[in-house]
Order: sequence, then C-alpha cells, then structure tokens
Amino acid sequence: MRILIVKVSSLGDVVQTLPVLHDLRRNIDGVVVDWVVEEAFAPLLVEVSGIERIIPIGLRRWRQQLFGADEKRERQAFTAQLRQTPYDAVIDFQGLVKSALVARRARLAPGGHRYTYANGSELCGYEWPVRYMVDRPVPMERRVHAIRRYRLLAARALGYSIEQVPPRVDWRFAAPSRVGREVLLAHGTTRLDNEWPEPDWADIGRRLVAAGFRVVLPHVGEREALRVQWLGAAIGAGVELLPQMGLDALVRRMAACAGVIGVDSGLSHLAVALDLCHVQLFSQPRARRAGPVDSLYQLPVGGDTAPSADAVWASWQQAWAARPGAGA
Repeated sequence: MRILIVKVSSLGDVVQTLPVLHDLRRNIDGVVVDWVVEEAFAPLLVEVSGIERIIPIGLRRWRQQLFGADEKRERQAFTAQLRQTPYDAVIDFQGLVKSALVARRARLAPGGHRYTYANGSELCGYEWPVRYMVDRPVPMERRVHAIRRYRLLAARALGYSIEQVPPRVDWRFAAPSRVGREVLLAHGTTRLDNEWPEPDWADIGRRLVAAGFRVVLPHVGEREALRVQWLGAAIGAGVELLPQMGLDALVRRMAACAGVIGVDSGLSHLAVALDLCHVQLFSQPRARRAGPVDSLYQLPVGGDTAPSADAVWASWQQAWAARPGAGA
C-alpha cells in the first residue's frame, strides 16, 4: 500500500504528525509513505524513519511571486513530481484549502481515495470547503489533542486502531545516553503572543547554571541572534550560543541535550517527539490542544496568561525529578 501524507506546515504541526508514521508501519504490512512538506521543513523529515520520498513544496515562497517565470516552472516541476506515483490513499492532515488543492493534484491508484477531516475541532485550523474536496471525509471529535487528531485521521481512514498505543517517533539516529546536564532554551517563536519576556529567560538561565546545568541557546534569524547575544551576557558563564543551523543538525543537537524549556513552538513539540525532559510555556489556553500529555517529565505551565519564572522553575524541578533514570 502506498500512502501520501500532505502536511506542509508549520514546524510544530509537522512534528506532531510524525507519530502517524510509526502507526502506519505498525499496522500495515509493506506500507510505503511519501510526504509533501514545506521546503523549509524537509530537512527534519530526512531524520525520521518510515518515509520513502520527501516532496518539498515552496508555497510560502511562491506566494511572494505568484506570476514569476521561475516560480511557474517550479510549480510545474512539483506537480510532475507529485504525479509520478499513483497512491492508494492520499491523506490531507492540514485540513485547509491550500493543502486540499495539493492533495487533489496527486494521482490515485485504482480504488484509491483522498481523505481529510469532515469537520473542525477546537483550536485546530480547519476550512470547511475541504470536506467537499475529497471523496472520503472523516468525522472528528470537537475537542481533541492535535497529535491524537492526526493519528485518528489516519487510523479511521485506513481501518486500524491506536487505542492503548502511545505516540512514538522513530528517528534515524541512535538515541544518545543523555548523561549530561545541557538544557536548551527554546525561546524563539513566529507568534509574538507566544513570546516570554527576556528578563525571565535570563532568570531561568541563571537558575539552571546555579543548579549545575549548562544552558544551550539556539537561534534563527537576526532578531533571535540579537536575543541570544543579550541572554548569553545576562546569564554569564555556563552558556553555549549555537550557530544558526539547519533543522537536521538542530534535531540531532537537541537529542543530545538533557532537556528543553521552551515556549509553545515547533522546537518545544520537537522536544516532546525526542522524549526529552521538557517544560512547555503557554501564554494562552492551548495546552489541552498542543501541550505535553500523559507524562511526568514533560509538563505544560501557564495558560490564560504567561507563567512566572517561579512557576517555570518549579515545573522544571518537578519534571527533572521525574525523568527516566532520575533515581539512579
């Protein structure tokens, strides 16, 4: 059986869809999976087991120059690549018109079908016309965690169960021993309403260093580069400022850390997928839809308002004490 996953963005949503790959391999013998993803996130998928072909799409870039000759050629090349292989199932995990249009371009094998959500769920992106753009819309609960929503869509479309099976991501690299005490601060976010004050980040960084941890600061772009320079100076000794790196390199660097403290962002969701000790900060009530669940060492903090540094530190101490192997 050959399946096409259409999940183009954003980083956090792509990461939270990854457990579907493990479910497919566990339940369908000989399954082959291809994935359409925004080109910026393709390097992440290279690090994940279970994908035969990654098909990058440049939707974000193409929108900036809709009628450019180069962009037109790229769109034509993308469609040709997408139609190379017939699929038994094309599943649009995005549930938006832009993703449904991509799913409709794919070629179906005889007896194949296209699937997406039949309805929206709380706090999840959804555009109602998509249910009429596929031949098999799948009903979904109104209140459901994002990871479970993705897993249920595939399970209901293809006829298997995920009950009693926790989400799992199979990485191509070996899991590190994590005997060190490096904590990555995932401070960056594309949403200003998810940001946490820089003085609070500095406060948490100093507490970590005082407790014997080493702080790791990543960045993307000039604005975050300036922030990590300020944070490095404010925290002092015991800080490593990472150079800007691709997602493939960053995921391997994160995997070697002991834990992550981060805002509601792609890197925080990546920390969960890597099974790291993790505290995720919420400045709005989204934890029930996107935050860590069913874990003693992966904890959400905050909600209606941004949490205080004291609340974040207390959650980190709780998560660190509950991490696997803490007793040893």
